[in-house]
Amino acid sequence: MGRALSQDRDSGIRLEPLTGQELEDRLGDLAALRIAVFRDWPYLYDGDAAYERAYLSTYRNSPRARVVAAFDGDRMVGAATGTPLEDHAEDFAAPLDGTGIDVSKTFYCAESVLLPDYRGCGLGHAFFDVRENHARNHGFEQAIFAAVIRPENHPMRPENPRSLEPFWRKRGYAPLPGAVARFSWKDTDQSSETDHRLQIWMGRLNPSA
Repeated sequence: MGRALSQDRDSGIRLEPLTGQELEDRLGDLAALRIAVFRDWPYLYDGDAAYERAYLSTYRNSPRARVVAAFDGDRMVGAATGTPLEDHAEDFAAPLDGTGIDVSKTFYCAESVLLPDYRGCGLGHAFFDVRENHARNHGFEQAIFAAVIRPENHPMRPENPRSLEPFWRKRGYAPLPGAVARFSWKDTDQSSETDHRLQIWMGRLNPSA
């Protein structure tokens, strides 16, 4: 497997980039991880392995994409993906129309997924660090991601759900006013796909020191 980016000596968790054949070999693990994590609140995504593999293979074909995975031994316990916004779905670029933001200078921090037992030990920050540094090295000026919007009275909303907004704001991101993407997927409590609204968050990428 590829060279490790970093390792927590106490936990033994290591971060590794996935590219080329390594990424191809791990598509099944990555798809299963995404399905497991996104099945929970707030995404409630009833995932399909074949769709996930096809979707994730696009990162293999984008030379400026970035995929990094966290491993506990040989088990993939987390992963983060990112790609130039121009190379990703138009659904996420369209909300930037009229904002004056240059899509060609925008990096999309697509997904960051981590199994519950491995949260709270700094891997979330590590995932952002890797993607932001990659984006800076390729000349991108800002990074965005999308967060699903769920109503307060949603029937599957857990009691006192943990919000990631403080974490995102600490990283320098904020909601981009009026920038809302729409994307369809099948919720775990639905029989077919439904339309979902996702708020775009953006952070500026300061030049590396």
